[in-house]
Amino acid sequence: MEKADIGLIGLAVMGQNLALNINDHGYRLAVFNRTTSRVDDFINGPAKGTQIIGTHSIEDFVSQLSSPRKIILMVKAGEVVDRFIELLVPHLDKGDIIMDGGNSLYTDTTRRVNALAEQGLIYMGTGISGGEEGARNGPSIMPGGNKEGWPLVKDILQSIAAKVDGQPCCDWIGEEGAGHYVKMVHNGIEYGDMQLICEAYHFMREGMSLGVDAIADIFSRWNEGKLNSYLIEITSHILRVKDSDGQPLVDKILDTAGQKGTGKWTAINSLELGIPLTLIGEAVFARFLSALKSERAKASKVLAGPQVQFNLNEDDIAAYIEAVHDALYASKIISYTQGYMLMRHAAGEYGWNLNYGGIALMWRGGCIIRSRFLGSIKQAYDNNEQLESLLLDDFFQQAISDTQNGWRKTVAHAVESGIPVPGFAAALTFYDGYRAETVPANLLQAQRDYFGAHTFERVDQPRGEFFHYNWAAEE
Repeated sequence: MEKADIGLIGLAVMGQNLALNINDHGYRLAVFNRTTSRVDDFINGPAKGTQIIGTHSIEDFVSQLSSPRKIILMVKAGEVVDRFIELLVPHLDKGDIIMDGGNSLYTDTTRRVNALAEQGLIYMGTGISGGEEGARNGPSIMPGGNKEGWPLVKDILQSIAAKVDGQPCCDWIGEEGAGHYVKMVHNGIEYGDMQLICEAYHFMREGMSLGVDAIADIFSRWNEGKLNSYLIEITSHILRVKDSDGQPLVDKILDTAGQKGTGKWTAINSLELGIPLTLIGEAVFARFLSALKSERAKASKVLAGPQVQFNLNEDDIAAYIEAVHDALYASKIISYTQGYMLMRHAAGEYGWNLNYGGIALMWRGGCIIRSRFLGSIKQAYDNNEQLESLLLDDFFQQAISDTQNGWRKTVAHAVESGIPVPGFAAALTFYDGYRAETVPANLLQAQRDYFGAHTFERVDQPRGEFFHYNWAAEE
């Protein structure tokens, strides 16, 4: 029997859709799942009539693969990945490849790359974004790890990836855990994008008293312009869906948000590297706050809000719609600015060589944060490969200049109205802090020196020289 070109372990929805995608592109595929009945259900259901080979044991699965063996793990991140690696290794030969397509923590991937390299095996952390639809029709794929494996899997991965202008949304990311790191930052930006869209919706609903259908129309119009993106598009669709009673289905959904941890990982890493990822951090905290539903319900009955009442006429409403649009666009710029700052510092810290413009290209199709906006990021890095911040690029400087009045107007109105906009506000505060040559950290350093003798640098002395002052002597 002809051997399979590649194998896949894990037949949850993402794994099944990716398997069908691989089959559609002419590759012979073997599959395995820990619950073997799922293999049978898949082979006799969605995969019926394909060349996909179902297997019921690790031994049988490995025996079906041509050499060097290429295996994609589509299983839950963490210990499950390690367990499958332990099961596979005794049956593999030197030069065989394991690719982890789940949302693994990048440090786990680095550990696995190094450990398997010592055994002559190639391990690749391969971030895959796009959800069920992307897996089936073409995701964004971010491979990293042991580069020896890239030439051997490049054709397969690029063929199944999304394409934009004929270019696959898949290319080599970098060493060790770089692929999963970039996927982690992608997910952090995704958290930020979703939070910002929700704030725009909430502002228009609560601050402007617009109906759901009207807001859906607004998002549809925005999707035709510079805010064009997958998330804006699906938001307009979501808001149009009615429940069986004719009311918006979104109003029937409990306002407590879930998460799988990648946004939290991004925020934690920003703290470790000292990068002010304020917007993404606030997006994570907003989900935490949403989970305090019972406490919020109690607080809503006893905690007073502002007494300001806004009566908006038609011209006011049109002006505020434009202001919210600008707040969303400007805040989105800040979200990507912070994400790219984090990747840049991580590359220096971990010794990776990341192609920032190339990453933007990989995110243009297939993934959840795909948008028109990403082409401008690619252009920024084409103009300057060493760009320290997107805010220092001419295009983004102009974009912020064009939108910041509406951005400030939205945040001010939200604060006066008691509408929480943590993402908009965090983004604006970051922007104002970043553009300030002087911030009050001089006073903070004096405080630290006063109570802890932590020393400080002086503006009238060379950088790197530290001083202490006996502040108590002045009392």
